Amino acid sequence: MTEQTSKVWMEEAWQRVAAKVGRTSVRIGDSFPYVSIDGRYNAEPCDWWTNGFWPGLLWLLYRETGEARLQALAESCEAKLDEPLQGYEQLHHDVGFMWSLSAVANYKLTGNTLSKRRALTAASHLMGRYNARGHFLRAWNGGDQQGWAIIDCMMNLPLLYWASETTQDPRFRHVAVEHANMALKEFVREDGSVYHIVCFDPETGERHEARGGQGYAADSAWSRGTAWAIYGFTLSCKYTGDLQYLQAAKKIAHYFLANLAEDCVPNWDFRAPLEENMAKDSTASACAASGLLELSRLVPAAEAKLYASAGAKIVQTLYERYGAWDCDDEEALIVMGTANRPRQTYVNVPIIYGDYFFTEALLKLRERTELFW
Repeated sequence: MTEQTSKVWMEEAWQRVAAKVGRTSVRIGDSFPYVSIDGRYNAEPCDWWTNGFWPGLLWLLYRETGEARLQALAESCEAKLDEPLQGYEQLHHDVGFMWSLSAVANYKLTGNTLSKRRALTAASHLMGRYNARGHFLRAWNGGDQQGWAIIDCMMNLPLLYWASETTQDPRFRHVAVEHANMALKEFVREDGSVYHIVCFDPETGERHEARGGQGYAADSAWSRGTAWAIYGFTLSCKYTGDLQYLQAAKKIAHYFLANLAEDCVPNWDFRAPLEENMAKDSTASACAASGLLELSRLVPAAEAKLYASAGAKIVQTLYERYGAWDCDDEEALIVMGTANRPRQTYVNVPIIYGDYFFTEALLKLRERTELFW
């Protein structure tokens, strides 16, 4: 494919993204979409973990278009998130997903000091989930989950890194590094696959077991968890310069790419038995693509093309095979995501973070490499 041909499909894809989000944002407004049901995005309560992705998508479009209406919607979403931010009991480990893509994005683009304060408050709450015995950030809030850590949390660490850079206080970064080092040791397997859940004794920090979580089994390879790990370790390297995170991201990326289907969308778990109407997960591809493109910017030039080309191929394939561009009865951009196959929750449906990561990756291909993370 020539460079000119690449620019043609990228520009076409971007125009379709901008047009579609422009249309759907009129109905969705400042609600919190999560999954598209029968072509229409639902609306979640204010404390739901994915509530940063819609304002994040709006901020991506605002950055490119300068459209004040999109800014106003994103800021209204951010203001609604004050309820869980101040409520405390509703908060969980995914505050990075929620406030990196809303408040941090706003602060980076507009200099809004209230957004800065919100994001720092969220970072403080996240740091408060740190278990000093086990060197991990606790996942979820259930009473029997006090010692649980999950691979997803690698994508929440950038909020802590950002907080340290913003305040010039290293405490946030210290916690992020401790969690990342724990994940290197306890989550990443020799072949580059990763666990979803690892359980520790919350009093002693001793590792007890791994659990399947949203994957097929404890020792399987949940595809979106693999994508979280690629991007998460890449971002930890970006912030710290620690090459052990880069090596982990590369190893996990090679596992992901080696097991990726021809259409660039994996099954929900790389090791799950094949079955009729297999659950796919386009959101894993979208997240991995953005992570691969970021990874290509950190490795030596001789290696960069491998990751950049893989990321670009995934984005283009998602655009051509999984995009809902000509579907007037579908609000989402990308179809065939799976939220939680073991619980049979939202299988083979569009999911908002698939739309966000697809758009983020597409814009990286268009050389807009600034990050909200």
